[in-house]
Amino acid sequence: MLTIENLTKQYGKFVAVDHLSLHIEKGEIFGFVGPNGAGKTTTMRIICGLLKATSGSVTVDGVDAIIQPEDIKRKVGYVPDFFGVYDNLKVTEYMDFYGSMYGMSSRDIAKISDDLLELVNLSDKKEVYVDTLSRGMKQRLCVARALIHNPALLVLDEPNSGLDPRARVEMKELLLNLKSMG
Repeated sequence: MLTIENLTKQYGKFVAVDHLSLHIEKGEIFGFVGPNGAGKTTTMRIICGLLKATSGSVTVDGVDAIIQPEDIKRKVGYVPDFFGVYDNLKVTEYMDFYGSMYGMSSRDIAKISDDLLELVNLSDKKEVYVDTLSRGMKQRLCVARALIHNPALLVLDEPNSGLDPRARVEMKELLLNLKSMG
């Protein structure tokens, strides 16, 4: 599913990622653990095609993230640490907006959005404005948004950041549920 070989990212003389190699199979949950500045977010952004590597290779579901950064965006769903949400949109409008960015039909967006909002336990919030959601609800909404195009790989940067203990448990349960679904 995800193969990284000798991935290196340098900013001038500073080496943010130094010859990282790893392989993650489909259905696995994998986490980076390390201090600030260890290269975790840099690696995730390279995997998602948002940042160019200095050297090495990254392949997601057969697509080369280094050579085909535009194609990789269809393979990866990304939830950044500081996610941007459009506060003046309702939850359904938010999902419609992102689904349309992937060229999905309105009917497909509506069906998939309903399923995803149920999955992240936000079905009762469809007509609520995003800015009224709690941080945990916004985090779950961003996971649903990242899944709208049915990516092969879901990348979450600091998925528990700023969440209260209950929301952390909910996020863990959501990830385990996604894993069980493949």
